[in-house]
Amino acid sequence: MKKLILSTLMVGALAVGANAQDDDFNKWSIDINGGFNKPMAPLTVGYLSPSLNLGHADLGVRYMFNEKFGAKLDYGFGRFVNASSTDDYATFQTNYYRVNLQGVANLGRIMNWETFSQRVNLLGHFGAGIGAITPKENQFADDTDMVYNFITGFTGQFKISERVALNGDVSTIINGRQSTNFDGAGDVPLEDIHGANAVWWTGTLGLSFYLGSGSTHADWYIRESKYATKEELATQIGEIRDMLKDSDGDGVPDYLDKEPNTPAGARVDSHGRTLDSDGDGIPDHLDKCPFVPGPASLDGCPPEDTVEEVDYLRKAINDGYVNVYFAFDSARPLGYSASAANYVANFMKRNPGVQVELKGYADEIGPEDYNMKLSERRAKSVYDILIAAGIDASRLTYKGYGEDTSVDRRSSEARQLARRVSFEVK
Repeated sequence: MKKLILSTLMVGALAVGANAQDDDFNKWSIDINGGFNKPMAPLTVGYLSPSLNLGHADLGVRYMFNEKFGAKLDYGFGRFVNASSTDDYATFQTNYYRVNLQGVANLGRIMNWETFSQRVNLLGHFGAGIGAITPKENQFADDTDMVYNFITGFTGQFKISERVALNGDVSTIINGRQSTNFDGAGDVPLEDIHGANAVWWTGTLGLSFYLGSGSTHADWYIRESKYATKEELATQIGEIRDMLKDSDGDGVPDYLDKEPNTPAGARVDSHGRTLDSDGDGIPDHLDKCPFVPGPASLDGCPPEDTVEEVDYLRKAINDGYVNVYFAFDSARPLGYSASAANYVANFMKRNPGVQVELKGYADEIGPEDYNMKLSERRAKSVYDILIAAGIDASRLTYKGYGEDTSVDRRSSEARQLARRVSFEVK
């Protein structure tokens, strides 16, 4: 029986070592330990075992599901002997073995020991299994007593390298249905046999050998995102600052700006590109009539005998070429687009007979009812800008239209276009 169990453990260890998978950390280990045992009860009167009897060894295969919890299968064996060879205590020798399946908790990772040490760790384990007690002397010599057992204990660890750790373990084992005393000189009363009626413990030193192609084992794995160093944080902040630089001062950060050197005062779109609203080839900041096409010889303005400006501007506005844009979850216009409100204000002053409706929109991120209110706040903020510019309130109306579902919500650039206030000339 013992040879079969030991062979199974060895085959399992070789199999898991051969099939250890790549991951953020290694999950398999082989644990080999040896040390002391101490049978507590039942013992016959006149028999005693030393507190530190050197006579125990165990071999285990362990698998960690993650850096905090795992399981192991282990085989332990040894012998109990009398405390002294003198006449003070009677002699005995009893061989034993046990096989246990146990759950393992990485207490060091659970309690964040890595905050003060990355070489010292603590595991807890608990499980159940079967075993056998075989006295070699006294009344029940060579009678094997099969038992079930429960085991619990703590394993202190010291990391020698990423492949090996030193272990110190203390475990308590409770046998059930044990009918023979540990010394083999007496038996357990019948009424006491059916429960968990025997107690012993082991104390061992040993090694854990970690298997797998990863750089570290789950016992020592620390998630990087959880403990960023000061240097890493400083680097990330520096990268963010670099991303937010706006070299040409057009309100669009360099990492989004497709024209990072537009002239001062140029009107740009959400990508930092110079706008030419009327399509006459003259950029808005150089065009004296930015919404009415005209030749360069007249600074972008049409001859006086052409169609009235109001028709061109109404078309540009109503076709969505003039918009005020906003940042995510904000009702404050972005700097590069606030000038659109000034163009509308100037147009209304030159054309006192027109009225304009302000239409607020939001992207599809967030609750629908919240976005409806946000779109109305955006429309109101542009309304306030036009009032402050001298436009009579009777010529203006504003309304929030909620989410703009016409754009691709998966695209951050498309969502930026949705966060706007548009104008409609009545």
